[in-house]
Amino acid sequence: MILRGVNVFPNQIEEQLLATGGLAPYYQIELYKSGRMDAMRVFAEAGYDRASMTQLARECGISKANIYHYYDSKDAVLFGLLDTYLSDLRDRVCGVEVAQLAPDEALRQVVAEILLAYQGADYEHKVQSGSMGALPEDQQKLLRGYQREMVQFLRNTLQVVAPEVFANDAEKLRSATMSVFGMLNWYYMWNSGAGPKAREDYAELVANLTLNGVRGL
Repeated sequence: MILRGVNVFPNQIEEQLLATGGLAPYYQIELYKSGRMDAMRVFAEAGYDRASMTQLARECGISKANIYHYYDSKDAVLFGLLDTYLSDLRDRVCGVEVAQLAPDEALRQVVAEILLAYQGADYEHKVQSGSMGALPEDQQKLLRGYQREMVQFLRNTLQVVAPEVFANDAEKLRSATMSVFGMLNWYYMWNSGAGPKAREDYAELVANLTLNGVRGL
């Protein structure tokens, strides 16, 4: 998958593809997304420690020289993949418009959006949880920053649901917030491949459990 010598999964590839001629932009971007998924799959299945640049190139259908044109190390590839995934996820989740919604409906919308955003990201989940610690601390700090923004967004949404419960009790609010993420983040482990309908149904279940539960704390 070499496109005019351009690697198919660096961070800025969509802009580069749209700026080039040749294939239609939609098809070009699909090639990029495919390459990124292939790279994530290699790290998820082989494990970061065992995966090699040669294996990444082979599975992504590109030359190893093309990878090295953009990334000087396996760490750089991993960081590029996680940075793209987590920043996109942050933008999608934190972009949910909740200002005009009632508190209960706001929570339902956010929970549903998180679970729908996770669809097709099983490899990303595995790599994020199992390989992020291999990166330099400054890069981990940046990636954790995306995670913290999403946690804060859900925290704020949850706090409005039961302000009297969480008043002056930041630890209770934190525990409740992370409990909701726990129900969502591990869904792929026992329902891998779930489609939109199954995810919407489960999101409704999680929202109901949360709404009925926090008010009894």
